Amino acid sequence: MIKIGIFGYGNLGRGVECAIKQNDDLELAAVFTRRDPETVTILTETAEVCRAEDVESWKDKIDVMILCGGSATDLPVQSPKLAEMFHIVDSFDTHAKIPEHFANVDAAAKKGGKVGIISVGWDPGMFSLNRLYASAVLPDGKDYTFWGKGVSQGHSDAVRRITGVKDAKQYTIPVEAALDAVRGGENPELSTREKHTRECFVVLEDGADAAKVEEEIKTMPNYFADYDTTVHFISEEELKRDHSGIPHGGFVLRSGKTGWEKENNHLIEYRLKLDSNPEFTSSVLAAYARAAYRLGEEGQSGCKTVFDIAPAYLSAKDGAELRASML
Repeated sequence: MIKIGIFGYGNLGRGVECAIKQNDDLELAAVFTRRDPETVTILTETAEVCRAEDVESWKDKIDVMILCGGSATDLPVQSPKLAEMFHIVDSFDTHAKIPEHFANVDAAAKKGGKVGIISVGWDPGMFSLNRLYASAVLPDGKDYTFWGKGVSQGHSDAVRRITGVKDAKQYTIPVEAALDAVRGGENPELSTREKHTRECFVVLEDGADAAKVEEEIKTMPNYFADYDTTVHFISEEELKRDHSGIPHGGFVLRSGKTGWEKENNHLIEYRLKLDSNPEFTSSVLAAYARAAYRLGEEGQSGCKTVFDIAPAYLSAKDGAELRASML
């Protein structure tokens, strides 16, 4: 059994706990939280709930620590710190800062003789792998990534911070005409606005100016200004009834040509349709925790990404089983 620790117990941490239950070779040893452990109830009766500051005392009791904090302020600090003590897996998803995060975790993991696998999830993660495979197979081609339809938690939070907004959910939606053009082999040049639209469902505070809120949403730089955005004002009851889930998903496509005269067209398409974004991400983290453990058992150390991990390391099946059942 591979003993797992969960660092952080929000939506992602709860998802990891469920994923561990579905993998017979993984066992949850402990959950670490910044809250009072007495106030945190977990589902696994055999695991402990501990204070985050007590994590060092578990160095010899946990094989892999799965980090479930946020990419903005948690993981840049927590991942390097914990990578000195444990094999770790995180879901760091600030694409532009991945090289910096990699360097910090790599130095810490090598110092501690541990393996750190970063940016694990579906994008970055599964989508990244599909972009790599597709571009390697079809070097003469173009990549396209579409996200949605799904809830963007960051954009939803940005709307909720507007004065007069009581609560809100925001959906990112691919533009079907753009998807059709890619699937048709047209290799279009697509602007940000042409690839996605945004749809907001907003509950207003009493007395709030709906027109002012809508204008502030639609003109918000870096979030909505570059997109065609629709705003719906609804009741709190409607939001809870119709928009309580956290679905997401998307598409990775590569359109390419082969042949001496480039006479043949090909399309590679990978799609995800997720009822729960955090639970799917958690399931990917659990598989890569197995890989981190196996790499550590081989004596490897330092930081890795999904690009560095052979697929066989993710599966609970051994090589003979994989060759017989999946190859």
